Amino acid sequence: MEQYMITPWATRDGTQDGTQATPVDWDMQVPPEVDQLADLVSQQYDMTVHSRKLITSKPDKGGAIWRIETDKGPRSLKVLHRTPERSLYSVGLQDYVVKQGARVAALIPAKDGKLFVEMGGKLWIVTDWIPLQPATKVDLVGAQELCYGLGEFHSHTKGYRPPLGAKNSSRLYRWPKYYEKITKKIGWMREMAKAYPDTVASKSILAVVDQYEEQAKTALQRLIASAYPKMVAMGEPHWGLVHQDYGWSNGQNGPGGLWVIDLDGVSYDLPFRDLRKLITSTMDDMGVWDVGWMRGMIEAYHKANPLDKESFEVLLIDMAMPNEFYKHLKEMFFDPVTFLNTEAEGILQRVLSTDQTKNQALAELAKDIEKYPSGNYEELLAAKAPQQLASDIKWDQQSWDLQPQDSPATEPQPTTTIIVKKKKSAVSKEASDKKKVEPIAVVKEQPQPVKADKARGRSRNKRTIGIRQQNLATEGMLKTQEELPVEAPRKKASSASNLIDLNPHLASRKVKNAKPKKALAKKQDMSAKKATKKKAISAKNGIKSAVKPKAKASQGKGASEALRKEKTAKQEVAKRSQQRKKAATQAKRAVSPAKTQRAPVSKALIYSKVAAPTQKKTNSRAQKLRAQKGLKVARGR
Repeated sequence: MEQYMITPWATRDGTQDGTQATPVDWDMQVPPEVDQLADLVSQQYDMTVHSRKLITSKPDKGGAIWRIETDKGPRSLKVLHRTPERSLYSVGLQDYVVKQGARVAALIPAKDGKLFVEMGGKLWIVTDWIPLQPATKVDLVGAQELCYGLGEFHSHTKGYRPPLGAKNSSRLYRWPKYYEKITKKIGWMREMAKAYPDTVASKSILAVVDQYEEQAKTALQRLIASAYPKMVAMGEPHWGLVHQDYGWSNGQNGPGGLWVIDLDGVSYDLPFRDLRKLITSTMDDMGVWDVGWMRGMIEAYHKANPLDKESFEVLLIDMAMPNEFYKHLKEMFFDPVTFLNTEAEGILQRVLSTDQTKNQALAELAKDIEKYPSGNYEELLAAKAPQQLASDIKWDQQSWDLQPQDSPATEPQPTTTIIVKKKKSAVSKEASDKKKVEPIAVVKEQPQPVKADKARGRSRNKRTIGIRQQNLATEGMLKTQEELPVEAPRKKASSASNLIDLNPHLASRKVKNAKPKKALAKKQDMSAKKATKKKAISAKNGIKSAVKPKAKASQGKGASEALRKEKTAKQEVAKRSQQRKKAATQAKRAVSPAKTQRAPVSKALIYSKVAAPTQKKTNSRAQKLRAQKGLKVARGR
């Protein structure tokens, strides 16, 4: 039976077995097929499930979280809504930070030893249920707890490299592009307001959009002139990962301190991007940019994950971007008339009121930059190449392969070696004897077990093996020619070695339609004789024309007159033929029903005849190709 593939169910109705559709609140339930998959996934773990309660549903994405009561205690069952390759990236990170000591729920292995189950086209994970309480939002203490926990999480992510087969996610190098996108879309807001001048918020947006666009342009210039390029050159593992959705709901107090949950959207980035989002959203909720709150949140984060002077500068630049203006007003791109007539005006006035204190608060906060030490990125980059450092993580790759369950393995593929030599140049025999030909590269493919899987599994096996082959090829190409062995004289390959030597094939390859040397020499001799004979005839004709020039001229004039008369006669015949055809067509249209008449052709269209492509002749004799009937092609439209 074909397995059900999970897709977003937000637009799905309640129709089942042909019954009438009933309204369904998908935020409070999942489709029955997903429930059945949850039962099957639970059976893949060494536990007995007594009950299951839906906690969160993501109908627009295709994800859900359940609390399950088992014989091993309360646990969490979660289906990750992203692709399996992307989810593998976040699952690997979750296991990595747990081993680093982070307060993140540990993944429980399934019966096959993997930390996930793949079913329905998604990855499923199981963890223990951790009792958590949200941090308080009414005072600065709660905000500082949240920021300190964020700093701890970021410090534990440093050095992470995903397992083989996972889809990498990185925003580290995309900051300038992101700033350019914001600048461009703020410009679109101006055009949108101009396109709908009668809407409620149109005039208000046009009055302030220029200053926000200028803020975005200035921030981009400051970012390019900052230490950002040197910072990102340190590489992704140096900085670690960001949560991307960190806030009061995903950072909660639990046993031992603050716990971080919902890691399925993690990505490489400068870690303080999470801190910036938390600060600016808090200021937006408060309705004022409070320097005391911002300074307290940054200092709490700094205690857990120290900042340097360069990082603090880039943090200030990111806070100066009109992030909240863009975030709240970008809804106009989806339904401009409705949004501009209903919500836009109120949202815009609230943003403007909050931003009245923004510039002054950031200017005051910028005075703290001297509190932080320099990062000395130039010295660090000169001392080492961070991007080329080998990973210290040792993955048990068999436990991380994305394979369909119960996939029988086949025999390993035989080893194949491909040897390509440099082509010898046309030099003297002595020089060629002294110079030994060295191979360009020798790429050896190690035997890898290939599993006969279905659908997704087969493509994943090919992709995984392709990555391994690429790594092996890269290693082979990086070797210098001094390290490569000089190949011995070619011998007949045995059936056991399976060597493929391309040089004998290249050497023995014959050019198509090549002719023997004797035949070629004979043909050249005949061509020379013909050329000599032709020159002699030309010289003889030249003497005759010099003797009787007047006779030749008169003969040429008479022939031209005859050709002209013949051409004129042909044109007259063709003209009469066209007139007869035109008269016949007009007579036919006159008697035909009105609805079957052809539509008149516009005089604006100019037609020209273009010869159709000729057909290739199969006859060996050279024949004069006859032009086929021309095709009318309209020009000028």
